[in-house]
Amino acid sequence: MANVSLEFRASAGDSEPQNRFVLILGQLPNLQRVTWAQVKGKLQPAVSQETWQSALSALNPNPTDNCSLYLNYATVAAMPSRVSRHNSPSAAQFLTRLIRNCLPGGASRCIVMVCERSEVFASACAIARAFPLFTRRSSATKKTDKRVVAVEFIIVGQDGGPVDASTLECLASAADGVRLAARIVDTPCNEMNTDHFLEEIKAVGSELGIVPTVIRGEELKKKGFGGIYGVGKAAEHPPALAVLSHTPEGATQTIAWVGKGIVYDTGGLSIKGKTSMPGMKRDCGGAAAVLGAFKAAIKQGFKDNLHAVFCLAENAVGPNATRPDDIHRLYSGKTVEINNTDAEGRLVLSDGVAYSSKDLCADIILDIATLTGAQGISTGKYHAAVMTNSEEWEAACVKAGRSSGDLAHPLVYCPELHFSEFTSAVADMKNSVADRENAQSSCAGLFIASHIGFDWPGVWVHVDIASPVHTGERATGFGVAFLLALFGRASEDPMLNLVSPLGHEADAQCETMERDSKRRRLV
Repeated sequence: MANVSLEFRASAGDSEPQNRFVLILGQLPNLQRVTWAQVKGKLQPAVSQETWQSALSALNPNPTDNCSLYLNYATVAAMPSRVSRHNSPSAAQFLTRLIRNCLPGGASRCIVMVCERSEVFASACAIARAFPLFTRRSSATKKTDKRVVAVEFIIVGQDGGPVDASTLECLASAADGVRLAARIVDTPCNEMNTDHFLEEIKAVGSELGIVPTVIRGEELKKKGFGGIYGVGKAAEHPPALAVLSHTPEGATQTIAWVGKGIVYDTGGLSIKGKTSMPGMKRDCGGAAAVLGAFKAAIKQGFKDNLHAVFCLAENAVGPNATRPDDIHRLYSGKTVEINNTDAEGRLVLSDGVAYSSKDLCADIILDIATLTGAQGISTGKYHAAVMTNSEEWEAACVKAGRSSGDLAHPLVYCPELHFSEFTSAVADMKNSVADRENAQSSCAGLFIASHIGFDWPGVWVHVDIASPVHTGERATGFGVAFLLALFGRASEDPMLNLVSPLGHEADAQCETMERDSKRRRLV
């Protein structure tokens, strides 16, 4: 699938199924609203109107179902008609699975997605996940032909009608960001070390006209980034803090997205076992999500200051590796006694959020990371775990998850009860908890928050994506759609505004007023 080009079109055009495989899918009530005139050009003459109607009548999704219309060249598939309150109305996870199972390979293929307008964004991102870019299969390298998947949306419901050009552009940018993030996460460390990741950052910066700020190697130590330096100093390729900054005129606030970019995690001297280490190429999933989302957000027009902060390191074993009992001073100025070198993500992120507060003067800091294995136990394989110092933003994260398809669910935020887990006799704190049965994922987030202070007046959000970052052995690009939706009200793009959970009340009050700074603020 590495050479597959996704093309979002207002109309995918007409073609016989023998010449272009077609998959039509949606929730069954939505499929039943589609007229024969809307789909016949992609099905005739192989499929008649009677066959189409019979297929719809035969569908019985539980939770999904599909029916062949003409061999495997044309298929109609139904997603769940109802979902629970903690799922996305778009049923995005089922959409990706159906595409992988029902759409055969080929040089020319077509997906017709039938949904309501509010579900278009999540559906497009779910479609993108079905077409990963990275592969090193020898058979794939011999295929030079370009394979095209045309995607057309049929909008049903009260807000029906065609998809305009600006929406198509937004969907293409979001899908590109999702596939970029997934490609980075899928790539093994011998091809995606810190040098390579910096090249990816520079490539995005070059495309957007932004020169990244990079602090690397011994310079990190000199400037006080003890977390990033301590984690990555044993690796062949030195650690780095990299920043892409977008500072438009008229910005009313400053936002920082901080991504954990551990390109490989052996666990350090607290080394992982032979069964838990494979897959640790994915420990850069947070930084990959930030890069994909930043690229898409800036392309679609971001009205406020936005900084993408990448905390890059390889947690390697070697003569220079950090030892348990070592004490590091982080960029916040606080000292940390290391009692577990495999709790490294919180160390690099603590430097990232402290830098965002002290140097970038951010009003809103969001860190995103594949932080804890306990996240999968807390919120499962599909929902990111979120915690924040703001009740409003906690609710907004859940809503953004539902509107984007990157689902999220809150963790306990209670520093007065949990932060004592990090008590140290010789430093300000330890880096790992005393009791591993006491809200591990919450405690890990609190460690990061402590380096900007629990009384910090801005908004801090922590997103743990350890399990949703992959499904099986493939990366999902999780986090890109979530970030774009959560901060959609700071975008000039109408589609991102539609899926964003923030600012709607303010817009209702200011409906007849000109756009001003108060209306644009996310807080």
